[in-house]
Amino acid sequence: MSARAVGLLIGYAADRVLGDPQRFHPVAGFGTLATTLERISYADSRTRGLTHTLLLVGGVVAVGVAAERLTPRPVARAAATAAATWAVLGGRSLEGEASAVLAHLEADDLAGARQRLTHLVGRDTAALDGSEVSRAVVESVAENSSDAVVAPLVWGAWCGIPGLLGYRAVNTLDAMVGHHNARYERYGWAAARLDDLANLPGSRLAGLLTLFAMPSRSTETWQTWRRDAAAHPSPNGGVVEAAFAGALGVRLGGTNSYYGHRVEHRAVLGDGRAARPDDIARSTVLARRIGLAAAIAAASAAALISVRGGWRECPRGPLG
Repeated sequence: MSARAVGLLIGYAADRVLGDPQRFHPVAGFGTLATTLERISYADSRTRGLTHTLLLVGGVVAVGVAAERLTPRPVARAAATAAATWAVLGGRSLEGEASAVLAHLEADDLAGARQRLTHLVGRDTAALDGSEVSRAVVESVAENSSDAVVAPLVWGAWCGIPGLLGYRAVNTLDAMVGHHNARYERYGWAAARLDDLANLPGSRLAGLLTLFAMPSRSTETWQTWRRDAAAHPSPNGGVVEAAFAGALGVRLGGTNSYYGHRVEHRAVLGDGRAARPDDIARSTVLARRIGLAAAIAAASAAALISVRGGWRECPRGPLG
């Protein structure tokens, strides 16, 4: 097995056991750097936003390339890949946040559940009932299972450390500036479009893995995906949310209210019942199965690439 494959598996295991680094998290450091650069470079311009995105993503990819060139020996390369994988994955933290909301709901603490939900979603949670809180958590678990677990593993298998770090830089920038509002509609356009592109393979793999992770409902999962995913405003979020809706037998989507009085009326995904608190636990179990399958698939792909004498560095693509 290749050093890349071993590193991906160790990094995935570290995320499952340890969760996010508690101090000096590199993603937080990147966010601080991005905020500082934004203060200097901001203008209501797509060109400025594109420059902002390319500088930050390009710089992070360059760090990844340097890390691989400085670790030519297999053990060192595997360790560096494991560290990068651990830093960019967020499966354990996602599950922890979802479980924290569930704990409030089970204790009949709706106010606490609404407040804790703000750690997962950007919508206004003040008026949500228990079912809407549950729906929001399941949607977040679905989308972030792709964004925070499957997609980085795909890029790690394909491109190694540069892919892992570059993907996380793109995804973080999208979360920071890729919003439909007056400040970021133009400035964040490049980050949002690049994130859509970077997440295409991961979201499709996440959808496929959902079929296998819930075999008793594979037919419903496939039908819901094919029928409803395209109605979602995100070309990637729609795939995994529709797949989760089919797998869990629930309805997702509907009206979402955001801070600043912005309201989105999203298409309904799935034809099951409304979400309930117990669906939060079911969604985290499903996400855990998908994450494990993605780690095995990514390691297998990396090993196959190595055996076939494939790419030593990231091929030309969205991140390189």
